[in-house]
Amino acid sequence: MKKQFVVLGLGSFGASVAVTLQQLGCDVVAVDQDMERINDIADKVTYAMQADIGNPDLLQSLGSRNYDGIVVASSENLEGSILATLAAKEMGIPYILCKAHNARYAQVLRKVGADAVVFPEEEMGRKIAKNLLSANLADWIELSPDYSIVETAVPKRWIGRTLKDLDVRRTYGVNVVGVKEGDHVEITPDPDVALKEGMILMLIGSNEALERI
Repeated sequence: MKKQFVVLGLGSFGASVAVTLQQLGCDVVAVDQDMERINDIADKVTYAMQADIGNPDLLQSLGSRNYDGIVVASSENLEGSILATLAAKEMGIPYILCKAHNARYAQVLRKVGADAVVFPEEEMGRKIAKNLLSANLADWIELSPDYSIVETAVPKRWIGRTLKDLDVRRTYGVNVVGVKEGDHVEITPDPDVALKEGMILMLIGSNEALERI
């Protein structure tokens, strides 16, 4: 059975989440007050409707389907986000993710039932800044404020050496969880194979250790 999600608020973040979930094979109900936004997304999701996300009866009006999760993607109206989160909690929706634009909003939303709170603009800003400072990084994904996964070109000083020889975990404090070469991805890289220029390493570890590399 397809997973089912509700996305409330169709700004750039909410619309992106809704369309991506749909592309990944989920059923998605998308809701916003702005009819123009509804028209823009109507043919990209299962169902799109115009409504006030702060209406406590909204989720009940969508029917009794067993939703797997809800994304409250409008951070401008704290009252509306709170009401939507409370309603989702009362309905028993198992996972509630909310967007917030400051720590105070996040604290309130967690207290009323949000399972997770995100700051998309802030998180993207940190990611871009790290990529700018580390030009060889292909991607940097934060797992927490202290730990991340990065994709990076093989450092020049590592070329021609093996993972076993480098002893990356003990020497650098990170783990190599994959190696990409062209379109091929090896998630259990052979520690005795020499690293070559053009390879991409997938590393996981503390931000401090990754930044040193």
